[in-house]
Amino acid sequence: MSEATGRLDLNEFARMVGLNPNQTVEHLQELVKAGLARKVGSGYGVTEKGRVALKAFVQVPKDMEFHFYTGMGQPVGFAAKSLKDFYKKAKQVTVDSLEFHLYRGDFENWIRSVFKETAFADELKDMQKMQLKGEDLREEILRSAEARYAFQKLS
Repeated sequence: MSEATGRLDLNEFARMVGLNPNQTVEHLQELVKAGLARKVGSGYGVTEKGRVALKAFVQVPKDMEFHFYTGMGQPVGFAAKSLKDFYKKAKQVTVDSLEFHLYRGDFENWIRSVFKETAFADELKDMQKMQLKGEDLREEILRSAEARYAFQKLS
């Protein structure tokens, strides 16, 4: 849907997304219920909430990926290529890695500079002030990302 920038025939759009027209309408209706799309005349359009959610799937060039560490010179072997990938990796890495990056401002800086996502970056900065640690930190990062990017609805 992120590539559909103009008016498209439903059959053409269904073909683009690999669904039949009935399946496409069902999915569009789910997106409307989630607030990610809206009915516009006889078609559909992406809402602002939907535009924000689509940003999560944009992949960055290899030199702009986020590489996770547990300390200086201690890589863990995970890198995030998108905000969706960051979300997935935040589920997998150790809490030591999450704490290391959060309290250095690494997450906030990457998200703000690479994606121009000030709202999510600000939420991460607020987590520093809350002094979250361990699984509480992981849960808050995941909750914030889910709320901002509608991962439960788009996955």
